[in-house]
Amino acid sequence: MNTELIACMKKAAGNMRRNMLEMTLHAGANGAHIGGALSAADLMAVLYCGIMDRKGKGDHFVLSKGHCALVQYAALCETGAISKEELMTFEDNGGIFPAHPVMNDAIGIELSSGSLGLGLGFGIGLALADKKKHTEARTYVLLGNGECNEGSIWEAVMQAPKLKLDNLIGILDNNHLQLDGAPESIVPQSNIAENFRSFGWEVIEIDGHDIRTIYETLSHLEQDGRPKMIVADTIKGKGVSFMENQVRYHHAGLTQEQFEQAMEELNND
Repeated sequence: MNTELIACMKKAAGNMRRNMLEMTLHAGANGAHIGGALSAADLMAVLYCGIMDRKGKGDHFVLSKGHCALVQYAALCETGAISKEELMTFEDNGGIFPAHPVMNDAIGIELSSGSLGLGLGFGIGLALADKKKHTEARTYVLLGNGECNEGSIWEAVMQAPKLKLDNLIGILDNNHLQLDGAPESIVPQSNIAENFRSFGWEVIEIDGHDIRTIYETLSHLEQDGRPKMIVADTIKGKGVSFMENQVRYHHAGLTQEQFEQAMEELNND
């Protein structure tokens, strides 16, 4: 294992969390979907800084849980696709970085998302096209656990194995909270990993905050005819004590005092 790469990805995740807090503060009264962006930061740091090869192989990334655009914007900044100055125009009127992502191929946003349940089906289209073109590209789709209440997700789940899309990798940010509370109190998901398996997916359950485990898992996926689903156990608001496991930070703004406390915690981590 390349310890230098692991350290680089850990640093990237920290940078992304700090930038996302700064973006949320910048958004003012508009606020941002900060809780689910923080839970996905480690997953995204590994994808963007260790796994995906967009320019060479032509890998794709689809943010299906589009309300967490913060984390994709922060990842794009971390890889140099956009500047820090551009990042800090988040939610500015007339800007190109609104609360939900708008397709922009020039910087690597492949889907305008926000309406939940659409990303996995879109990813199937990308993966199927690459299969037909005989490329080595892979398509990665980041899903939310609340999003899996949508029937369109399960239509896509049923279709992908039939098409033998082993170049399609879903990643479920399973942070155990959604807009209105715990999934079990809304649409129960007692064993969502087994649900995916029952439809013919290869499912791997991991700690979604363990950078090394995330990297090793994504680096060793076999081409065996089955689509892959990584069920990542995460914490909503990860890294900021007063946000962790708090549904009110699904979407929220930050005061200057809260921002400074959160930044202090991250800087001392």
